[in-house]
Amino acid sequence: MQAQLKVFNSLSGQKEPFSPLEPPNVGLYVCGPTVYSNVHLGNCRTFISFDLIYRYLQHLGYKVRYVRNITDAGHLENDADEGEDRISKKARLEAIEPMEVVQRYTVDFHAILAQFNNLPPSIEPTATGHIVEQIELIKVLLDGHFAYEVNGSVYFDVLKFNEAYTYGLLSKRKIEDLIHNTRALEGQSDKKNPQDFALWKKAEPEHIMRWPSPWGDGFPGWHLECTVMSTKYLGEEFDIHGGGMDLKFPHHECEIAQATAASGKNPVRYWFHANMLTLNGKKMAKSTGNNILPNEIFSGKNKLFSKPYSPEVVRFFLLQAHYRSIVDISEQALLASEKGFNRLMEGFAALDNLEEQHQNDFDFATWESHCYAAMNDDFNSPQLIAHLFEAVKFIVAAKQGNVSIDGATKSQLKAKLKAFIFEVLGLKMPQKNEAQQDNKTLNGTIELLLSLRHKARENKDFATADEIRDALQALGIQINDAAENSNYTIS
Repeated sequence: MQAQLKVFNSLSGQKEPFSPLEPPNVGLYVCGPTVYSNVHLGNCRTFISFDLIYRYLQHLGYKVRYVRNITDAGHLENDADEGEDRISKKARLEAIEPMEVVQRYTVDFHAILAQFNNLPPSIEPTATGHIVEQIELIKVLLDGHFAYEVNGSVYFDVLKFNEAYTYGLLSKRKIEDLIHNTRALEGQSDKKNPQDFALWKKAEPEHIMRWPSPWGDGFPGWHLECTVMSTKYLGEEFDIHGGGMDLKFPHHECEIAQATAASGKNPVRYWFHANMLTLNGKKMAKSTGNNILPNEIFSGKNKLFSKPYSPEVVRFFLLQAHYRSIVDISEQALLASEKGFNRLMEGFAALDNLEEQHQNDFDFATWESHCYAAMNDDFNSPQLIAHLFEAVKFIVAAKQGNVSIDGATKSQLKAKLKAFIFEVLGLKMPQKNEAQQDNKTLNGTIELLLSLRHKARENKDFATADEIRDALQALGIQINDAAENSNYTIS
């Protein structure tokens, strides 16, 4: 393996050397989607971030068991303990079975991530497939007096837990502040305290999704599901738990409390959180219209962008930002990423055609160490990409005959570029037929404009001719006028 991998642990709030419990095995759990609607681009950013982490850990030689769940029950509106189940609500609105909703949007989720070239997880459990295990964990918490039953619902006793352990380790929230901020809500539910959260909810007569339990028909709490599925497949203690930044509180905090109360052990060594994606400088929201789905970007059928962008380009754009930083998607950013992506792929393809020399001007060992140093610094993909472009710059210079590379170094560079571009970053070469069609369309458009410019010059309409020339030049297309006709070069 290369130099020591350091990761940012949300639990400690700092970078730490990564040391798994049972090397070379690594347990990784990521909170998956609640499948009640099409997966949006912000969700995809999270899953692409963890795909990068999964890929790099495997690249380093770790044997990773990657568990990512499907939430198909129990996730109430506004992440609360009251209100309607998101999936049941969708089923009621569309007059279909809840499991039809689940199936439709699970298929969509898998299809979108496949287009982004995400690797599938090792295990993809569902909440409804683990009802028995959830009921058993609730019994353990009741026996330990960390939970209580009221009117067919079971709640986790946060204050009782805080007497034995510490609630708020991950989010750094103090129980006293939580009590102060929620005191006004007392008496509005069956909970002893407003901070308590549902482990099992009694199903009202109109509630569609329901299962029998020792406390009556009901459904599991959202937080409980992830605790059960993560510990079932990865053990009472495991290496990495990840998800979006918005899940840190209350979801992940509640997971820690449940698991610790049940086993007496803090369940996770390293907590990773991916940051949010904004659109044109504003938070994505369906209610405001500042929202876009992946397929709307791929097809170009949207009002925000002037043209389609491929899944490879969108993935490349997302990886150009560190997974813990906020990234804003805009037309300008996508255009720049498309240009960079094409340059990277063209550079890699050009490497094969370089003539091998006896002399070598490329310091492969230093370049390689810089690439690993970037990824070993908390999976710093933008820094890695910068080093990949250093190699592309050298390839272009070698193609022009300005520098030399010998056969052995060329083979090493090709192997490592292939590993970083395709295996670690998970990018794909654009389809040749798509690229050819794009070139054909571009060339045809330019030829049409040159023809119109030629006619304008013949008619002595030099203002129009100059306007066409200047517009093309602004796009990087240089017109070369000759006596008989004009040709062009694209920079």
